[in-house]
Amino acid sequence: MVSESSERQRHEGGRWTRQAAHDLADGRYAAEGSRHALACFLSHQAAEKAVVGYLYARGAEQVWGHALSDLCEDAMALDPSFDLVKSNAALLDKHYLGARYPSTLPGGVPAEAYDEHDSARALATAEEVLRFVTDRLEAESLAPASERPDG
Repeated sequence: MVSESSERQRHEGGRWTRQAAHDLADGRYAAEGSRHALACFLSHQAAEKAVVGYLYARGAEQVWGHALSDLCEDAMALDPSFDLVKSNAALLDKHYLGARYPSTLPGGVPAEAYDEHDSARALATAEEVLRFVTDRLEAESLAPASERPDG
């Protein structure tokens, strides 16, 4: 039997992972329109929201920060397999500010500095993180309680 608290946590985690999927789709749309800096930022957002969703689904009451390297560390405390995506996910951290603010670049603006190769890599990484998170959540919710990391 699933407690009301656990159900609420899963629901909140699901809200975050659903938004992550929308951000990823929006990132693809932006890249198709040659808005590569925006696609990179949305890739970061998708991966960030996916990991935040995992943390909420696993019982976190509050999640702080935007750095995927830190969020994946938090997730590793619950599931060491997050080490498999941490290094790739952390590559998206440079897009959190770099893809939005001219002050993060020595010259020019993000809209002129990012290209299709940047957005393709960022989108692929975000997709990997989102797939990893959804696979982990499905595996944990389908496993008997005695086999779950927290059970």
